[in-house]
Amino acid sequence: MTADDTWWSPWHEVGDLTILHVDLRPDIRREERAFDTLDASERVRFNRFLVSDAKSQFALCRAALRFNLCQRLGCSNQDLSFGYLEHGKPFANMNGVRSDISFNVSHSGRHALIAFSSQSGLGVDVEVRTPGRDFDGIGRLVYGPHEQLALSSSKGDAKMQMFYRFWSLKEALIKALGTGFSLNPSRFEIPQQIIDGERSSIFRFPHLPADIFWLEDLGERRFSAAFAHRITA
Repeated sequence: MTADDTWWSPWHEVGDLTILHVDLRPDIRREERAFDTLDASERVRFNRFLVSDAKSQFALCRAALRFNLCQRLGCSNQDLSFGYLEHGKPFANMNGVRSDISFNVSHSGRHALIAFSSQSGLGVDVEVRTPGRDFDGIGRLVYGPHEQLALSSSKGDAKMQMFYRFWSLKEALIKALGTGFSLNPSRFEIPQQIIDGERSSIFRFPHLPADIFWLEDLGERRFSAAFAHRITA
């Protein structure tokens, strides 16, 4: 496969962490190629989607994950399968043996991010910003006191930007922890320096103070985004 045939590209790299941006815009040729890579269980998932855009986005994102995992693992697509942890976080198997490559996937609208690393405890999130929502009302359900205060103090476009910035950071942390939304996002807050505008910080969940995570805001013009990974446990 040449660069002209791909619908993903490197987007952020630091150390052994690589995050790819995946273009999920409709494209018949790409969608046909993507569908051909899916295994039987993934095709069942594909057919469950009732909306054509959702089908297309699932196939394009999953195929990008498959192509890139195969490249990193040095295996064929037929040798690659997925397993799932207790709360649904996936991992890669090569010929039935679990690989040591960590990955995490997020998609929103026409954008997806796929993160790869040798480090465990990896989470990435992307959020396309949508105006006109009740940001304060939703914020009271999912944000802590300091986050709510910052959100309520902002107005207009700044409020929308802040809401999605906070959400991408919190979801990246939840995904890095690997518990899914069994952990209520209002039970923890992002570090105050990130609330105040810093782009990165270390982080500890209140109920797991021995686990240290690196948290970074990667938001840009097109979307809010963040990644987190465990440093020590």
